[in-house]
Formats: sequence, structure tokens, C-alpha cells
Amino acid sequence: MILFLRTFFLVVLASMLGVTTWASLQCPLFAVPREVFAHPWFIATMFDAYWGFTTFFVWVCYQQTSWLARLAWFVAIMLLGNIAMASYCLAELFGTPRHGHLAGLLTRRRNAPGVLGPALAVLGVAVILLSLPRP
Repeated sequence: MILFLRTFFLVVLASMLGVTTWASLQCPLFAVPREVFAHPWFIATMFDAYWGFTTFFVWVCYQQTSWLARLAWFVAIMLLGNIAMASYCLAELFGTPRHGHLAGLLTRRRNAPGVLGPALAVLGVAVILLSLPRP
């Protein structure tokens, strides 16, 4: 199961990086037309995505006991979405033996903040700042 999950989250991460790169080359992040932002299905999709991000973050809060790690992962997840989520899962999965038990992975607690969460949070902020329209 651990090997399957590693493969799955590698596919998620690769596909999200690919589609995000492709979209970024098509148009700037904040150049989406107002009609799109106001469309009911766009709004429903954003609610769905961000409630999913928040649900995942609740699990991260359980695992991460450091408030610095929690804050960093919150920023990373809210700004990078599934890129941050897949990265978190991969970090956890590659820290688990190949024949390890999934229960241990799901319930283990982390005391130290690590570097991945803060690094992704900084990356997320940088992406947003670099995407802002220039005056």
C-alpha cells in the first residue's frame, strides 16, 4: 500500500505541476476574466477545493505539534493546494518503510517543524506576489 500511495502522490504532484505550468504559460494567474470569477460553478468549485484543503489541514494539524509547522503548512496548502498536499503526503510516505503500516503513517505526530512546510509557504507567497498585476 505504501508503494501504491507513493506512486499515486507522485502522479498527483507531477500532473499538478504540469497543468499549473501549462496554465501559467497560457495566461497570468490574475488575468482570469470577471465572468469566470462570478460564474456559479467557479464559486462552487472554489468552495469545494478550499473545504477539501481545510479538511486535509485538520489532519496536518493533528500530526504537526509545532505551531510554526502548522502555520507554514496552512499557508502552503491554501496557496499551492494539491501541490502542497501531495508534497506533504510524499514526505510522510518516504519517511515510512516500504512495508510499513498505514496506521502508523496516519497517526504519527511530529514535534519539529521541518523545512518542507516553511519552504512551500515561502514559494506560495512568492508565486502570488509574482503573479500580481503590475501597475
